[in-house]
Order: sequence, then structure tokens, then C-alpha cells
Amino acid sequence: MELMDKYLISWIVFLPLLGAGIILLLDGTRPRAIRTVALFAMIASFLVSIQLFLRFDSQLSTYQFVQRVDWIPAFKITYQVGVDGISLLLVMLTTLLGPLVILSSWSQVSDRVKEYHVFMLLMQTGMLGAFAAMDLFLFYVFWELMLIPMYFLIGVWGGPRRIYAAIKFFLFTMFGSVLMLIAIIYLYFYAGNDFDLIVIMNKLMAEPLRVNIQLWLFAAFALAFAIKVPMFPFHTWLPDAHVEAPTAGSVILAGVLLKMGTYGFIRFAMPFFPEAAFQAVPIISVLALIGIIYGALVSMVQDDVKKMVAYSSVSHLGFVMLGLFALTPQAVSGALIQMVNHGLSTGALFLLVGIIYERRHTRLISEFGGVSKPMPLFAAFFLIVCLSSIGLPGLNGFIGEFLILLGTYTSANPHAKLYAVLAATGVIFAAVYLLWMFQRVMFGPCSKPENQKLKDVNAREILYLAVLLVFIVWIGVYPRTFLSKTQVSVDNFVSFMHSHRLPELPPPAPAETGEEQP
Repeated sequence: MELMDKYLISWIVFLPLLGAGIILLLDGTRPRAIRTVALFAMIASFLVSIQLFLRFDSQLSTYQFVQRVDWIPAFKITYQVGVDGISLLLVMLTTLLGPLVILSSWSQVSDRVKEYHVFMLLMQTGMLGAFAAMDLFLFYVFWELMLIPMYFLIGVWGGPRRIYAAIKFFLFTMFGSVLMLIAIIYLYFYAGNDFDLIVIMNKLMAEPLRVNIQLWLFAAFALAFAIKVPMFPFHTWLPDAHVEAPTAGSVILAGVLLKMGTYGFIRFAMPFFPEAAFQAVPIISVLALIGIIYGALVSMVQDDVKKMVAYSSVSHLGFVMLGLFALTPQAVSGALIQMVNHGLSTGALFLLVGIIYERRHTRLISEFGGVSKPMPLFAAFFLIVCLSSIGLPGLNGFIGEFLILLGTYTSANPHAKLYAVLAATGVIFAAVYLLWMFQRVMFGPCSKPENQKLKDVNAREILYLAVLLVFIVWIGVYPRTFLSKTQVSVDNFVSFMHSHRLPELPPPAPAETGEEQP
């Protein structure tokens, strides 16, 4: 049993890579075999991750299932992986979405099927490795490994402006990555030539960096992660990437890749530089609020359904950033569960948009109307997912947003109540743009002949949508299953942040003049 625990995470991370290797050996003229191998590799990784979830001890805040192997001993670079309550749910989300995106592209991708699935599996390994990495060099390798497959997925299988979108995505992400690499190298030398996450943390706790150095290094990490989230005003690459990416690419981009930014903040930027993080609270909070409101208002005026969903991500992830920097247990717990919620709800929205695009080859809202008549089951799925994204009680979105708003309202920030009230308007705006879009697409007369002939969802589409709906309802009705896995780690994180602020300097003593003070 101990031997299995030791290699559990490696199986989860590298089963997709093994599947990619098998596909490379297959004949490219056998698309069904290629899709089947990719699907089974993703399912196998998910099944192993269930074991990880079930055997995870929620009473521990430390890393579990740790595996450490010397990789490049001369530079103290190790292959070291493990999970705690912060990364566990993100690993589970990634392995859950993997099989679903393969199923969703079963009939949508017919060109270069072999290369497409190799890139999907490579990206899955990169994402899982980044969430599990306990060595900064290893994390950076997996971080960059995610970038290359997504670049090709957008650039080869994307829409008419795919080259522009792919290059823009690459340049934005690469710019932030280079700055983060500089900060990682600084920490490597500061920790005595060691990339080990635990060693670096222990060094920073024993000998905290000066505030000005913390601010510079925090800025380097934060910029890389803010671009990935993306936060306002670093979001401009996102709509182009989402609109041009194939459906599966959009699902993975929204469901997992954007979470790399929020995960990076809570895993690296904030605990490494707690004083700088506290000083950044007003800036990050204001940018998060702008993102919440701006993303919602821009979503409201979109005439393309996919672009509307893309801008909604800016709004929803603004909630996550607001929760993380509220630095209360409720808000941080809400932020973590909201990362998962966004992956489920927005991932489902992109899948639904992909289904109707495959049938109509347009995403313009004006081209639809009355679609619920020929596609009643599709309309039912669409309505439930829209309501979950809005935050209807009983569905997953409500839990995350409620905890974030509650935790923000009760935080020590002097403007906390104002932040919470302003953020709550994002929930109202979400209801406006999602329900208005749903009304225009699904109701009214079905006057266009192309819409009258639309076929409802088939068994394969029902399968992957139903899986997402199970988790959407599960989290909404009984969130304790998932929150209990994160609570101890969240409490430990919040306590650590507040206890490792640098002490304030005492006020300067009055100058001695030799005269008796009155």
C-alpha cells in the first residue's frame, strides 16, 4: 500500500503521456483507434485520481503522497510531487475534464486527428504536473509544457483568426513566464542553491526578505499569474484565444489553464512574500472588482455566444482573486471551490456552445431563436448550466460566491464592506447577460429553416453533459464533500499569512534637545 501511495501521483500525471506515446505508434489513418486510446488514457488517470481523493487525509495540512527522485543532483533539481488540500481539488477537476473533452471532440475534429490527441494528452500531463510539483524548476517545466500544446491547438484547429489568437496567447504568457523565471532563479540562490519548495519556504520563514525585495519578486510572480488568470487589464488575449480555439481547447483553457494563475498566487506568490501580498491587497482587490464588473458589462453586449462566455470568465475569476486576497478562511475556501465551480460551469457552457456550433456553424445570437422547440433536452441542459453560472442556490456557483462575499465582508480590510457590495453587483449582471442570451437563443419563434431542422443532443453528448451536471448539483447541495478536503490547508494558509507579516517598526523617538520636556 505504501508503495502504491508513493507512485500514485506519478501515475495520474504520466498516464496521459503514456497514451500520447501509444498514439504516436499508431497509424494516422485509424482515427477511431486514436480517439479510443486517448479516451482510455484520460479515464485511467481519472480513476487513479479517485483513489487519491478517497485516501487523502483531510486532517493534515502537509503534502501527501509525496514522491521525490533526484533529477539533476548537481543543481539540486528533483522530481518531487505531492498534493495538499489546496491542489487536490484542482487535480481532480483536471482529470475529470480530460475524458469529457475527448468525447466532445469525437466528431468535431476530423483533420490531423493523431496530432490533435497527442497535444491534448501532452497538455493534460503538463497541467497535472504543475499542480503537483514541489520543486520550482519542475513546476516551471510543466508550466511551459502547457503552453506549447495549447498554442498548436489554437493555431492548427482553431477558427479563421487562429494564427493571430495563438501568437497573442503565446506572447502574453511567455512574457509573464520570463519574469517568473528570474524570480525563481533569485529564490534558488537565496535558499542555498535549492529549488525544493519546502527548503525555500523554510529559508524565507527563518530569514524573511526585505520588503523592497519582496515587492519586486512578488510583482514578477504576480504578473505571470495575473496574465494567466487573466486579471484586468491583462485579459485581452483571452477572448481571442477562446473564440478561435476548438471546443475542447476552450474547455481546457477555461476549466484548467486559467486556474494556473489563481493557483500560482495561493501556492507561490502569497506565501513566499506575505508582506508584499498584504501591501498588494488594495491593488489586487480593486483590479478584481474592475474585472468582475467590466467582464459582466462587456459580456452583456456580445453578439457571439462563445465570446460572451469568454468575457464572463474575466468576471467569475475576479471573484476568485477577491476571495484569495480577502485572507479570511471563508473567502479563501470560497475561492478554491469557485475555481472548481468555474471549471465545471464555464466548461459546460463551452461544450454546449460547441454542440450547437457543430450543427449550425454559427455562434451569432441573432441567428438563433426558438431553439428549445427542436432541441428540448439541449435547452434543459443549457438552462441548468446558466443558472449554475449565475449562482442559483442549490447549484455549485452559489456556494463559492456566497463564501467569497461573506469572507470579504468580514475581512480586516477597511474597505471590505464596500468591496463585497460592489462584487455582489457582478452576480446581478451575470443573471442579466446569461438569461438574456438564453431567452434570445432558446425562446421566441423558430423562424429560420436551419434551426427547425436541428437535431437534439445524442447519447455521447448527454453522457458528458450529465457528468458535469452531477457535480454541479452535488457541490450545490452538499459542498462538504469537497470543502472538508480543503479546510485544514486553508486554515493553515490564512494563519501562516497573518503570522508572517513583518513587524511594524516603532515610531522614531523624539530628538533629545537637552531641554526638559513639558
